Amino acid sequence: MNSQRSSWHADASRQLVPYRGRMLTALVGLLASTGLRSGEALRFDRADVDLGGGVLHVRMTKFRKDRLVPVHATTLAALRQYAHERDAAFLAPKDHGFFLSSRGCRLSPSGLQGVFGAACELAGLDNGRPLRPHDLRHRFAVTRLAAWYRENADVQAMLPLLATYLDHAHYSDTAYYVTGTADLLGMAADRAFTDGDAS
Repeated sequence: MNSQRSSWHADASRQLVPYRGRMLTALVGLLASTGLRSGEALRFDRADVDLGGGVLHVRMTKFRKDRLVPVHATTLAALRQYAHERDAAFLAPKDHGFFLSSRGCRLSPSGLQGVFGAACELAGLDNGRPLRPHDLRHRFAVTRLAAWYRENADVQAMLPLLATYLDHAHYSDTAYYVTGTADLLGMAADRAFTDGDAS
């Protein structure tokens, strides 16, 4: 995913039906900043999102286990704002879901794909290879690795942490997400030459 396609244009999502735009802004921000699977986010009940402590309770993941995922303060602020607007829009929601459709029901995967695709088109990000919500999970992994390279961290030692955070059973599953972007490969090459690992 190139830098143009990976940057999210929040204004584009706000051009959709007002509530849907606000919901999508919060949901995309959550996926991009945590690397959650989109299905995990859609399964959140209100009780699973701790808006006070900033911790998400992910239940019954792909591997039938639960995990706790902390969120950044800016992500938490966006979730709080969305929850306030959701509760004002739906005084009697039809579902306990955290992310609701414009009908007050839990947002479905097909509903997310539809509104996500519409926002990508408005933002000019649909250039023949439509983005998917799942692409944000890939981008999260690559962005995290790039940040570790910039911080001169021991990236190899940090990879198990990334695998755990992404809820992968095996490191090879994490490797699938680590797309070799030009920036990431450049940083890896610089590190190799600096450390004397390449001749």
